[in-house]
Amino acid sequence: MRGLGSNVPKALTLGSRLTCHDNSGAKIVEIIGVEGYKGVRNRNPTAGIGSLIIAAVKKGKPEMVKKKVKAVIIRQKKEFRRPNGLRVSFEDNACVLVNDDGLPVGTEIKGVVAKEVAERYPKVTAIAPGVI
Repeated sequence: MRGLGSNVPKALTLGSRLTCHDNSGAKIVEIIGVEGYKGVRNRNPTAGIGSLIIAAVKKGKPEMVKKKVKAVIIRQKKEFRRPNGLRVSFEDNACVLVNDDGLPVGTEIKGVVAKEVAERYPKVTAIAPGVI
C-alpha cells in the first residue's frame, strides 16, 4: 500500500457511522475494524482518509443490511494539512465500498474524492466526478 503525501489525522474510530456515497445499495455503514491497523493494547483502531476499513451495513437495500463489507474512506470532517500548507476539510464523513482487490463495487460516486485517495486507489478515482 502506498504512503500518503499528507499527514492525515485518523479521526474516525470503531462505531463511527459513515454515509456510503456510491450506488452499491448501502446507505449508512458503521466501522467495525480497520485493515492493517497496528496499535497499542486496548486502544481502539482509528482510520482517516485513504484507510481501508471493515464495516457493517446499517441502512440500505434489504439484501445489503447486516452484511460485512470493505470500504475506503474518501472524505472526513476533521481538517488535515497538505505538504504545501493547504488545510482541507469536508462537510461529511463518506466512504465507498470496495472488493478484496481494491476495486469499487458501485459504478458511480456522488461527490468529490480527496487527492490522497486518488494516489492509493486510482480505480475509485476513475468513477468519481471530481478530485480535491
